[in-house]
Amino acid sequence: MSLPAPTKIVCVGRNFHEHAKELGNVVPERPLIFLKPISSLIADGEAIVLPPQSTRVEHEGEIAVIIGKRAKNVSAADSLEYVAGYAPLNDVTARDLQRIDDQWTRAKGFDTFCPIGVMTPADGIDPSTLQVICRVNGEERQRGLASDMAFPVPVLIEYITSVMTLEPGDIIATGTPSGIGPLTPGDQVEVEIPGVGKLSNPVR
Repeated sequence: MSLPAPTKIVCVGRNFHEHAKELGNVVPERPLIFLKPISSLIADGEAIVLPPQSTRVEHEGEIAVIIGKRAKNVSAADSLEYVAGYAPLNDVTARDLQRIDDQWTRAKGFDTFCPIGVMTPADGIDPSTLQVICRVNGEERQRGLASDMAFPVPVLIEYITSVMTLEPGDIIATGTPSGIGPLTPGDQVEVEIPGVGKLSNPVR
């Protein structure tokens, strides 16, 4: 399926109970959404560049949902009809900056801070059965099941499209499980969604 370039990347924070806990937070009563700029996108194999403004950049392996058709005020029951496919994504975060800024735009928005893999079409995929694994230099750091999300994919689509129109190609990053950790120059970070694909990026 050929899709246009995304107009936006909508991310979901604190969508796994254990990840919220490891940061000293609670899961919110409703989805906590924020945006990453399109300029943060890179592909498989491209380098994540650590910015001089931060001393603590961390990986966040996630399941990305790619929208296939224009979606506004979509119900959860109908939501999967609007999904073109799924892909592994890394919501790279400058954790030290996130802690000191009231909003997360700077911490999440540096160039190269949104690696995303090749999309696998949604046909036959039940997103509730997916899992996401993140490895750094071959060592597993994160493993989470979509069934452990506080707000599953259909609920996220319903909520987000009640706020903004999603266009074909737009990306929803559905949140990260526990196990986040630092990235250092020379690392190789990999995000895998079994049955969907892998994403691998060097760090410099």
